[in-house]
Parts: sequence; structure tokens; C-alpha cells
Amino acid sequence: MSRKNIIEVRNVTMRFGGVTAVSELSMDIPEGSIVGLIGPNGAGKTTAFNVITGFYRPTEGDVVFAGRRITGMAPHRICALGMARTFQNIRLFYNETALENVMIGRHVRRSGHWWGAVLGLPGTRREERDIREKSLELLRRVGLSAHADEVASALPYGAQRRLEIARALATEPKFLLLDEPAAGMNPQESLELMKFIRQIRDEFHLTILLIEHDMKVVMGVCEHIWVLEYGKLIAEGDAESIRSNPRVIEAYLGEDVNNVAD
Repeated sequence: MSRKNIIEVRNVTMRFGGVTAVSELSMDIPEGSIVGLIGPNGAGKTTAFNVITGFYRPTEGDVVFAGRRITGMAPHRICALGMARTFQNIRLFYNETALENVMIGRHVRRSGHWWGAVLGLPGTRREERDIREKSLELLRRVGLSAHADEVASALPYGAQRRLEIARALATEPKFLLLDEPAAGMNPQESLELMKFIRQIRDEFHLTILLIEHDMKVVMGVCEHIWVLEYGKLIAEGDAESIRSNPRVIEAYLGEDVNNVAD
């Protein structure tokens, strides 16, 4: 039995002036899957992410999330519907603790009003305690509980990557987009990342779309892969078909795509 699609990207084109960053991109992503979007630098991958998450409104085409058209919807509203993302360059609140970073993510799910905190209302205090407890539990589940009270800037690089993912998970997403999560990692850290991605998919019942240059990560964890070049889709399929696709090999300057990483 086929799985229902959580995301449908329908003929999306994104132009900036006379430059077409993404051209007629279509993607159907089934619930519960881990899939990848790859391509050389400048291929349009992050632009596609920005369209899906509402940071850009596409010039043409539509994005449908969980059966609802979200084209042109503001990012915070899309987040509230159950979509979260990380960024290629880590965007943490570096002067805040790991716990505080995750608590910030949880606030998208709070039901109280801002003035409740000003007035010190009992309901608001209870909700803040609940946010703190759930954030501590989330840090435990991603292996960062020992760093709860450390400022984000003091954490090792790999822990910062996990913290950014934990903050995204704090929004209670159904669909998680990871923008180059293995960037800057050594081979052992990349191997651990693959296990971590599978772990959070299973534990949090997620669908995951990742952009990644580390082909060992992509081939090792993704069930389906789309390949962009100059904004156009040149191939899609499982890891084996992408690994042997002549267009994909050519896009990566003739190298074995298993060994491409930058």
C-alpha cells in the first residue's frame, strides 16, 4: 500500500529578476520517508527549501503540505502547521544556553498571551514550567542533557548541529528539512549523523528532506533522491539509480558521486 504524500511541490519556478534559480520543480514526498535534494553549488537547492518553507513565494507553481495549499503563507504559519527546518550556517542563539534555545523553539506551541507573563498569571507560569520540562526531555532524547546549562557558543560543533535540530524538533514538526546537516563534520561524525537522522525519524514520527553535499550520508540514509543542476531537475530515484546516472556523474564533474563532498 502506497504512503500518502506529506508534501507536494507542483511545477515550482523561482526567478530573481532575469535569473531562474529553480525551474518547474515537482516533488512528491511520502509520509515517514527520508529523502534528499542534491546538486552542485548554485543548483538551487536552498532556494527550493526557502520556497517550501515560505521564505520565498514562488514565481510560478504551488506547494501543498498535508493536503493544504501553503503557497505564499508566512513561515511562522507554516511552522505552526507542522514544518520545521535547519540552516546551512548554524543559526543558534549563541549567548543563550542549550536549554533556552530549545525553549525558544517550544514557544510556537504555547497557548497563552504575552501579557500573561507580564501579569504573572498562574496559567502562564504553569505553561512555562511545562515548556521547560519538555525542553529538558527533548535534550535528553537527542543526547544533549549534559549540556543543558551551557551557552550554545561553548558547545562542540557536532553538538551545535544537534542543538539546532533539537530546537526544530521542539516545534513539534511532522516534516523536517535539514540544510547540509553534515557540513564541517568528520567521517565518524557523519556516520553518527546518519544514525541520528534515522533515530529522530522513527522516534518523532517525522518525514525528513535533506540537502547534503556528503554523498556517503545521502546514499546511506535517503530512500529517494532528487538532483538539481542550474535549477532544473536532471534525475530522481533511489540511491542505486542516482549513483550510476550519467547526468548526475557529469554534474559532479565526472567524479564518483559516492566520493563527492565539499
